[in-house]
Amino acid sequence: MSDWLEHTVQVEVPVSIEQVWALWSDLEQMPLWMKWIDSVEILPDNPKLSRWKLASSGFEFSWLSRIVQVVPQQIIQWESVDGLPNRGAIRFYDRSQGNSVVKLSVAYNIPGIIGKLMDGLFLGRIVESTIQADMERFRNYAIEADQKFKL
Repeated sequence: MSDWLEHTVQVEVPVSIEQVWALWSDLEQMPLWMKWIDSVEILPDNPKLSRWKLASSGFEFSWLSRIVQVVPQQIIQWESVDGLPNRGAIRFYDRSQGNSVVKLSVAYNIPGIIGKLMDGLFLGRIVESTIQADMERFRNYAIEADQKFKL
């Protein structure tokens, strides 16, 4: 038996929803702001599938992910189909006047009571602080990209 553990973080970005969407939907660029993601490769024969590699502090995981829903400028939802069990969604909210909110929900599967115990003790805090820091890096990345675009 296993349990899904979920974490949600968000960040406000002073960039238009169109620009935020364009940056985030280019999945292969994610390692630029997500320090725990080592690489993302879109499969050439099926653009809804991508190979992900997570590497940090001497451990490495990989998985094949499938995009299950895309609503432009609103949501990208995925699930793993092979490797590390995970799923999630990135949601985009237009706050007008060139501001956006980006909300990331990530769920991962850890077997049984061990997973719940680890999540409650330390793993959950580590995952949540890591993805919040990644979202802050995305915010800075989007601001820099937006400034270059306006030049």
